Amino acid sequence: MTGMSYLGRAVLAILMLSGLACAQTTTPEEAMRLEQQGKLQEATRAWEQVIAQNPHDAGAYASLGVLLARQQQYDRAVAAYRKALAIDSNLQGIELNLGLALFKTGQFAAAIPPLRAALSADPKNVQARTLLGMSDYGAKKFDDAVKQLSMVATVDPDNIELQRMLAQSCLFVKKYSCAEEAFRVILKQDPKSAAAHVLLAEALDGLEKPAEAIAEFQAAIDISPREPNVHFGLGFLHWKAHRYSDAKPEFDKELEIDPANVEALAYLGDAELKLGNTNRALSLLQKAVEKKKDMRMVYLDLGEIFLQRKQYPDAVSAFRRSIELDPSQPDAHYRLAQAYKAMGRTQEAQAELAKVQELRQQADNAAMRRSEKSE
Repeated sequence: MTGMSYLGRAVLAILMLSGLACAQTTTPEEAMRLEQQGKLQEATRAWEQVIAQNPHDAGAYASLGVLLARQQQYDRAVAAYRKALAIDSNLQGIELNLGLALFKTGQFAAAIPPLRAALSADPKNVQARTLLGMSDYGAKKFDDAVKQLSMVATVDPDNIELQRMLAQSCLFVKKYSCAEEAFRVILKQDPKSAAAHVLLAEALDGLEKPAEAIAEFQAAIDISPREPNVHFGLGFLHWKAHRYSDAKPEFDKELEIDPANVEALAYLGDAELKLGNTNRALSLLQKAVEKKKDMRMVYLDLGEIFLQRKQYPDAVSAFRRSIELDPSQPDAHYRLAQAYKAMGRTQEAQAELAKVQELRQQADNAAMRRSEKSE
């Protein structure tokens, strides 16, 4: 037999492949040099080769994650960071990087745990606290957002976006003093912000400062007369104060700007009813209920109109729907009792009146308990 044997050729092939693999070995230093030269794609491939050579190198995964994040490949960066942490949970800085990458992709709830871990490791880290507060806001965890953002807002008072998130978070959890303070900071920097005036008005309303709230709504109107919801907000404050004649033109203006505003339709209908304009009230309320079928006040008002017109079955139907939407309110039960009484359904009327007494007693007891707790 001439030439090399089969076994010899196989050994030679293995040696050649081994030599080729050695020749292609990539070091972390080479990957970092490529990255420093701005050759990001080449550096990415280099880090991937480093990982292929040593799949348990947590630092290599972390470095790959940073590089991918620089290229805005956040999903891949997240995967790399998580792999790094799975190998070495004590790797410094990776929790923050992971949280940032998740935040960048809008995964706010998922970003919260790693950002909390990063802040726990370094409580003075303003970036971690800011990202955590913004992630809490994005995940609609407004109580937590207020806690974090109120701390960083003092460090960066000129950051209007940060102040806006803080102010809105305060509004959502009904911390109106906090909201007022933040909105005033915003308006100091941007006094022509109609939206900020509107939101400040909402905070002042929550603080039971109606005159100041009305002034803020008026300021918003002066700046931007067609700002969405600004006329509705002003009309609502007048409505709350039972100034229906003042509320009516504001609701009308809101509907000129946005004819599809269901709340403006509903409250304008209620104001017209309170002013004795039942024909227009009925038309508005029927339009509102066509657009939105879960507005308790609309059914209550419709029932009242039907009751006045002695359309008792329609009144009963409307009052029952109002009760379905909120069984705890005594007014619908009382009006339903009136409709039953007019129809001669005495027992049903008495049952509804008994329910009225029960609900009022429950409300009195709850108020008493709240009073005792506050003492």
